[in-house]
Amino acid sequence: MKRIGIDVGGTNTDAVLIDGETVVAAIKFPTTADVMQGVVNAIGHVVKAQPPGASPVDAVMIGTTHFTNAVVERARLERVAAIRIAMPAGASLPPMVDWPDDLREAVNPLSYMVHGGHEYDGQPLVPLARGEIRDAAMKIRDAGIDAIGITALFSPLTAEGELEAAEIIRSVIPNARITLSHTLGRIGLLERENVTLLNAALQGLGHTTVEAFKNALRKAGIDAPFYLTQNDGTVVLADVAAANPVYSFASGPTNSMRGAAFLTGLKEAMVIDVGGTTSDVGCLVGGFPREANNVVEIGGVRTLFRMPDLLPMALGGGTIIDPQTRKIGPRSVGYRITQEALVFGGSTLTTTDVAVAAGLVEIGDRDRVKHLDRDFVADLLKRIAVMVEDGVDRMKTSADGVKLIAVGGGAFLIPETLKGAAEVLRVEHAGVANALGAAMAQVSGEVDQVFSGMSRDKAIAEADRVARERAVQAGADPKSLVTLDTEDIPIAYLPGDARRVRVRVVGDIAFMKDQQKQAS
Repeated sequence: MKRIGIDVGGTNTDAVLIDGETVVAAIKFPTTADVMQGVVNAIGHVVKAQPPGASPVDAVMIGTTHFTNAVVERARLERVAAIRIAMPAGASLPPMVDWPDDLREAVNPLSYMVHGGHEYDGQPLVPLARGEIRDAAMKIRDAGIDAIGITALFSPLTAEGELEAAEIIRSVIPNARITLSHTLGRIGLLERENVTLLNAALQGLGHTTVEAFKNALRKAGIDAPFYLTQNDGTVVLADVAAANPVYSFASGPTNSMRGAAFLTGLKEAMVIDVGGTTSDVGCLVGGFPREANNVVEIGGVRTLFRMPDLLPMALGGGTIIDPQTRKIGPRSVGYRITQEALVFGGSTLTTTDVAVAAGLVEIGDRDRVKHLDRDFVADLLKRIAVMVEDGVDRMKTSADGVKLIAVGGGAFLIPETLKGAAEVLRVEHAGVANALGAAMAQVSGEVDQVFSGMSRDKAIAEADRVARERAVQAGADPKSLVTLDTEDIPIAYLPGDARRVRVRVVGDIAFMKDQQKQAS
């Protein structure tokens, strides 16, 4: 089974070709303004590494920062309409009340709060105001908006209000792209509404990005189904991913973590992914990234949905060092490292310059940093070590030493020994671990919701059934599905033996003819 894995980062675009579990070729290109041409070039390089007459590629997995960048840059976002079904209880704080002003202006929302929603015990708060929803839909249609986010009070417990509202809106706006909050978020109205509206604002970009990648693959001569990576370390069919672009947030570091697991064979370890601008520290649990179970900010917006538990640090290969104060970061030269770093003839002192001066890596012209004082370099390396040790310590769940896998293009910055780490592991192809993680990824299906009115066994069985159904829709082979983890928590304050059930299943990708047609 041949796969191409691609990870498009802010600094570099990495690509690998694997045959089974053998790495056939790997390449790292600087990310250019024309991202898609960079993808074409990367694919072309790894495909040329095959012998003449080699079998075609079976699948392509792509990880991208397009959606995260759009939120951070406040660019390429669609105008959205927000419908909150929570009146009269949810009237005090309007939608997007806690968003940064510039991001709210970029989305320029139309907001409507209507009567309806449910209590915490699943009982209706007030009857659903269908007329109010229809009136809102007509105003949204007249404004020319087709990206809509619907959030109802306690919808993760009872989703019927959101589902009925969506039917009413589609009867008025047939082509509406609707995001329902219960499919993404958890209990917590504002945080769930926030991720719903972010998703709605990104769906247009999701579809255009997928089409652009399809065209790039055609241009590269690849006729195979392709997938986008998600932030739980798995992949999903690209057209399915376009509907939920928020699941691609932080997929780059999770790709690296999955790649680290593949390269080392470890399922329980800590991973530090050192890029050109930042480093991310995370933990592997069962071979997959540990999931965060608290509020995560994205572009200044508080969200509560499926996200990896990561600690970002302002340490990368292009991190700028002040030679006077010896302060490391937080600014970075990023993709301009080949113009601005000392070893490339620039005038900016970076962490890469220090690593070259110390003999840790051979990059650029070492003679350009031979003037750096040995004690100065040693002190900076100690400061870098302290930064990494602090990050490892903050992510540990026990005082025991952990195995730390160093991956990423800047992995040479990680010392051989660290306090709190039993061992620092370095592996071949660590520089393209993110692309390898994408190439080796499986397909997942997940359920995280509250069930009531049924026994514990029936609730878990129903969650498992839905998770498997979602995995198949995302492109998994139903025969390969296995349950990765199951968790249920009784909720004492809800009637009907209510419990929150979370089930995640994973499986291998299915090479079906309709998928191949979809990619062609």
